[in-house]
Amino acid sequence: MKIEFSKLPRTKSEFEINSNSVKFLGNFCRISGTIAKIDSKIIGDYDVECCKCGKNITKSIDENIVYTLSDAPISSKDERDGEIIIEINNHIVDFEEILNSELESIKSDYYFCDDCDTNETFVDIEI
Repeated sequence: MKIEFSKLPRTKSEFEINSNSVKFLGNFCRISGTIAKIDSKIIGDYDVECCKCGKNITKSIDENIVYTLSDAPISSKDERDGEIIIEINNHIVDFEEILNSELESIKSDYYFCDDCDTNETFVDIEI
């Protein structure tokens, strides 16, 4: 789902996007001419890899995330601690891209399968 930034409503509108077994849902609205907010929740099961043996693991996701979207560059003095700021490209808000970015971030974390979690021996995978 893509929406031109200038067409984002000033009243909260709901959205829901499904990607495989993961749902990205919540509401969004434009706060000013260049700032918008997304109050979202990501829920579902997502496949990640064990960082020791490479086995696929299904991770349950249940996260609430608030994004601040900016249609203009934001200086570091405007940022608040812990706030997730996304500078929009080409004046288009792409909800699928936001979800995919969040899933890639989750995937890049370190996970251990049950076998490796209980095994203290370090295993180095050759790729």
